[in-house]
Amino acid sequence: MRIVAGEYKGRLLKSPTWDGLRPTSDRLRETLFDILGPSVAGARVLDGYAGTGAIGIEALSRGAAHVTFVEQDPRAVKLIEQNLVRIDAAGARGRAIIRAGFADAAARLAGAPFDLIIVDPPYAHGAAEAALEAASALAGRSTRVVVEHAKRYAVPAVAGPLRLRRTVTAGDSALSFYEI
Repeated sequence: MRIVAGEYKGRLLKSPTWDGLRPTSDRLRETLFDILGPSVAGARVLDGYAGTGAIGIEALSRGAAHVTFVEQDPRAVKLIEQNLVRIDAAGARGRAIIRAGFADAAARLAGAPFDLIIVDPPYAHGAAEAALEAASALAGRSTRVVVEHAKRYAVPAVAGPLRLRRTVTAGDSALSFYEI
């Protein structure tokens, strides 16, 4: 895995050494951030189900003001920390790592202002809907929510106040974009 663009372009990230963690491919991250474009610069980003931290680190590379990483697995939390050190982001823009399940973290973060929420739950039936439900409680009028999911599982057109605006597919994966 590598950072696709921005300040840390080309830097390699550590991958998991255990089964069960599916990092977002470089190509899919590039597609995601090409669609988001310049809106990432200066944004407050929430990287839910952060895994390796690649999505949040890509956001930092592209100028995000702050990234909050949410990850439940302690091995993955250590991996995120190691990847942040690899890009020397420890003292860069703001960042926080919350070790918790996404729904629990979302409840704790209620009222926190996020411009962009990106969630990458497991590719299981119903996982995207549960992630969207938790993310919808954090979404404000100007928040964009993106969920990565298996394209074989349809996502809802509406999740709380969120409305599906666009879905892009690549291989077995899909990115669905929501706004209020």
